[in-house]
Amino acid sequence: MFFSDTPALTFLLLMLPAIINLWAIWHAVNHRFEQEKERTLWILAGIFLPVVGGLCYLIFGLRRSRPLH
Repeated sequence: MFFSDTPALTFLLLMLPAIINLWAIWHAVNHRFEQEKERTLWILAGIFLPVVGGLCYLIFGLRRSRPLH
């Protein structure tokens, strides 16, 4: 396996940007925004700008979202 010789901490640090990005996409899907277009743009940013989109969502988009329920 590719990561078999990699220590667990190093593997986690390598996977951290992907985990943050996937969480940002999941969070945007499960929350509402003032405009529906904003949700769509956050999801697309997470898909097409993986690391930058996820970090921008954490900085800017998280405060603008509201729970669906």
